[in-house]
Parts: sequence; C-alpha cells; structure tokens
Amino acid sequence: MRDLGLQQAIEAAGGVSELARKIGISQPSVSNWSRIPAERVALIEEITGVDRALLRPDLFRERHQMAGDIDEIDSARAQEYALLATLLARAPDADLLSRLAMLRGDASPLGLAHMALAEAAGDADAERVSREFFDLFIGLGRGEVLPYASYYLTGFLHDRPLARLRDDLQALGIERAEGNTEPEDNAAILCEIMSAVIGGAFGAPEGADRRLFEKHMAPWIGRFFADLERAEAAGFYRHVGALGRLFMQIETEAFALPYDQA
Repeated sequence: MRDLGLQQAIEAAGGVSELARKIGISQPSVSNWSRIPAERVALIEEITGVDRALLRPDLFRERHQMAGDIDEIDSARAQEYALLATLLARAPDADLLSRLAMLRGDASPLGLAHMALAEAAGDADAERVSREFFDLFIGLGRGEVLPYASYYLTGFLHDRPLARLRDDLQALGIERAEGNTEPEDNAAILCEIMSAVIGGAFGAPEGADRRLFEKHMAPWIGRFFADLERAEAAGFYRHVGALGRLFMQIETEAFALPYDQA
C-alpha cells in the first residue's frame, strides 16, 4: 500500500508512468515502492514541487517543525545539487523547461548563471534538448562527455574511485537505489546524494557532505562541468555546464575554509 507522500508525488507528476519517466527508472520499480526511497526524495521534490516534509514526513517533519527545516544556506545548496542531478540524469521535458525558464537570480555570478540557464530553457525545444542529451551522454557507442569519476581519475570505467565511493556510501548507510543501473560515481548520482545528505535524508553525521565532496567530487567534477560547457554538442547544456562549474568552485572555496568557519 502506498503512503500519502508517494501518492502525492505520483499525482503531481501525472501518474506512475510519468513519475518513473521523469526520474529515469522503470515503471515497475516505482509501482513496487510503498514509500519514496530516502535517496530519491530531493530529486522527486525538485521534479514534482511537493515538499520533502510531505514526501517523507518520517525523515523531515520534525526538522521542519522544530528548526524551520535546514539552515538557509544548506537548503540552497541542497536545491542546487538537486537541480544539477535532475538535469544530468535525463533530458528535461517541456514542463521542466518551462519551470526552468522562470528561474531568477541576483547580480552574483551564480545568480547570473541561473538567469542564463533560464533564458536558454525559455528558448529551448524539448525534442532538440533530448537529442543533445543523447549526443552528450549516450551517443552511438559513447557520448561526447563521460560523467564518471573513474573515467576522469583513471581513464577507465568501474575503477578504483567507484570502489572507494561504494565503501564510503556503505559506511554512511546509503544503499543503491532499486532499478538504478548507473554506477554511483556518475555525476548525476553524486549530486543527488549530496542533495540528500545536506537535506538530512540519510541522517548522515555532521561534515559528511564535506568529506564526500573533498574525496569523491573535488578531484574531478569541476573538469567534467568545464568539458560539458565547451562540448561540441552542447547548446542548452552549455549553460548547465557553466552553472555546475561555478557552483563547484563555490563549494570548493567554502570547504577550503577552516572547518569551524565553513
């Protein structure tokens, strides 16, 4: 029997098939859920607009009631990671593009990157962006850009960086999502995990986001976003690359501060 949060997500997405399609997994996987897996909460919140405190009140209600949810800066970080995870996991459909076109930003570099992405989304055609996503990340044989830590750090897929990441995720109690065939060192999955850790979905110890970032993202993910930004096939995704590169720079600089100041 589905819990209320899962039912709300399904209704907001337009049905089980639509929810499965938007999060990039099979319909039977979603049909087998009794509630939303913790590691999927941030992404489903981003896709459906349903607050995480409603999606999984057992994980988020107490924090929401007692502390106004998470710290404002961490909340913004979690949302940024969730946005990147969504765009790297699958091509945005027309509905998501229309919502991205409403993004607003201030005069800061990150705010300007948001506005550039919004403008690109407003001008984009969903079918064209879908072809672009295929050329960039899938391709005939392989895409132009390979979004995996193992590839960037060793030149091979499924290599030691993936094994080390799996060990650390297991230590945090973070399990592979059912129906997900992608290796965990995929940039989209790492961004989704960071969003969930920052948002409190896993109950990870303080500083877990910093350790995950410094060990498993900082050594390579900035280069990945820079490559995406200048990829030959990138049109709309050039702006995703620019946003990701800038956000990772901000994260790197923040984590470089002494721990009690970060």
